[in-house]
Amino acid sequence: MARELVYTGFMSLDGVVDSPGGKVEGHRSGGWVMETEFVPEAFSLKGEELADTTALMFGRRSYEAFAPIWRDSEDHAAYKELPKYVVSSSLTDDALIEGWGEITILRSTADIEKLKQTDGGPIYIHGSAELAQHLSDADLIDRYNLLVFPVLLGAGKSLFGRADRPAQQLRLRDSATYSNGVAKLVYDVVR
Repeated sequence: MARELVYTGFMSLDGVVDSPGGKVEGHRSGGWVMETEFVPEAFSLKGEELADTTALMFGRRSYEAFAPIWRDSEDHAAYKELPKYVVSSSLTDDALIEGWGEITILRSTADIEKLKQTDGGPIYIHGSAELAQHLSDADLIDRYNLLVFPVLLGAGKSLFGRADRPAQQLRLRDSATYSNGVAKLVYDVVR
């Protein structure tokens, strides 16, 4: 049985997924998650994911942003020894951060397809909008775990590309809404 590839992220109502916690990507609306009232139960999905994750996958830029912070974060301690995969054509082994467990660089979609055929549980993709678009277009993502925030940004990277491709059906696995307007939407890709 193939490993499940899960995209998880915060998303605005108009589909933007980058810069939820700051102006890292440079658009003026960066940090938009912090503008929504904090309601702990709206983030319960993140705790569920910690228990389910058996490996992590990042694009190069998300890896470079998350690795130095998550390596030493108590909130992400469960991820420390998990295998991590960085998809990049330019990253070199000497640029990988030390002390954050096993990290493997994947160079191609074919490498990701091979990884999915190995034994093990779900592989979670955090951030990495461009990687997610590419993998979605290649029909390699199996599930989307989304926390949709009640904000329209008008700028930023979208999770889904605009390529002319056959429709991809999704099946709702789980959903919830919270008092702060955040909606949890968990979709399985129908094949």
